[in-house]
Amino acid sequence: MLHESLAISFTALALLACESRASRGAAGESSAVAMGEIATDTAPAPAAARAPESKVESAMGAAPKSIASGAAIMDWPDKEGGQMKQLRAGSNGWVCLPASPSEDPLCMDKTFQEWGTAMEAKRTPEIKSVGVAYMLLGDAVGASNTDPDAKAPTADNQWVKAGPHVMVVVPEPALLASIPTDPKNGGPWVMWKGTKYAHIMVPVR
Repeated sequence: MLHESLAISFTALALLACESRASRGAAGESSAVAMGEIATDTAPAPAAARAPESKVESAMGAAPKSIASGAAIMDWPDKEGGQMKQLRAGSNGWVCLPASPSEDPLCMDKTFQEWGTAMEAKRTPEIKSVGVAYMLLGDAVGASNTDPDAKAPTADNQWVKAGPHVMVVVPEPALLASIPTDPKNGGPWVMWKGTKYAHIMVPVR
């Protein structure tokens, strides 16, 4: 799931992906219900409680090895408004970020990066193909299941902490109409349904 500190960083990520693609020429690209807080049974321990590991290893843990091995690895800004730091160049158009005090590891393809850039600018995303992001270590921080702008749990914003999952954006929002919004339904659900940032959450275990 995406939070404020993630949203402010999407422009830098998109620029990085473009730079990576240019450098490899013709190489191929890959392509959160009840009141209050909701936590799935598989939600992991907060990032700060996990065993220490390098930032590159942390970021790579978010996605399958076949993707993470060729992804650019970026680190979060030291402060809001600061610059992201590249820890490793990539070759497949994906970007991965490590755990931080306010975020969990995440890997995004080009389309999902573009979706996030639109979210940062508070404009309607122009999604032309399916976009994917992996959070295989789960989301211990959590996010509102109904409000993309929420920064903390309230009595009615359905705060969700998800276990390992994949996030999917699609070109046509109408395709999401038949998918439930309940994160405890036993399968995929739509987060932020009815907003221009609606996306599918797919639990993976």
